[in-house]
Amino acid sequence: MQQRLARGEAAALGELYDRFASLVHSQAHRMLDDETAADLVTREVFGYVWENPDAYDPKQGSMRSWVARLTHRQSVRRLREEDGLRDDADEGGIGLEERVHRATAAARADYIVASMPAPLRAALELAYVQRRDYRQTAADLGVTEDEARRRLRLGLQLLSTAHTRPLEGTSPPGYGRPL
Repeated sequence: MQQRLARGEAAALGELYDRFASLVHSQAHRMLDDETAADLVTREVFGYVWENPDAYDPKQGSMRSWVARLTHRQSVRRLREEDGLRDDADEGGIGLEERVHRATAAARADYIVASMPAPLRAALELAYVQRRDYRQTAADLGVTEDEARRRLRLGLQLLSTAHTRPLEGTSPPGYGRPL
């Protein structure tokens, strides 16, 4: 994909967009809580990828994680620009850094859920979205109660990392280049 982008193949950008646009838009929307701003971030991220295909280094991680990191950076930049247009605290009295921290954790949780294996994701959805207990979850999934508990436990363990990962210094080496 990167080589095709570097050659200027518009079809490669289209494929990349088809693969990752929903990830980029949902992450930006989750962080910014603004549909128009999320649309703008989505365009900016894919514009950056198109103009800088060599900025991606496969040795540093997957293209998906790189695109997610670009989205995070651009969304944080938008939050900071927005904060510059108003006081240090928003309507609820939450400062910019707290907003960035909350938005980052929420976006990371969304990314973790989208990336986890389908059996774990299905168990979490049944238990926490549809409010089923582990017995009902097991019955709905056609697995034993022990297996349902195991899937829920593993899914929750993965999700717990969304709130414990440090904000600063989380990008892999070589990804410090701004959008």
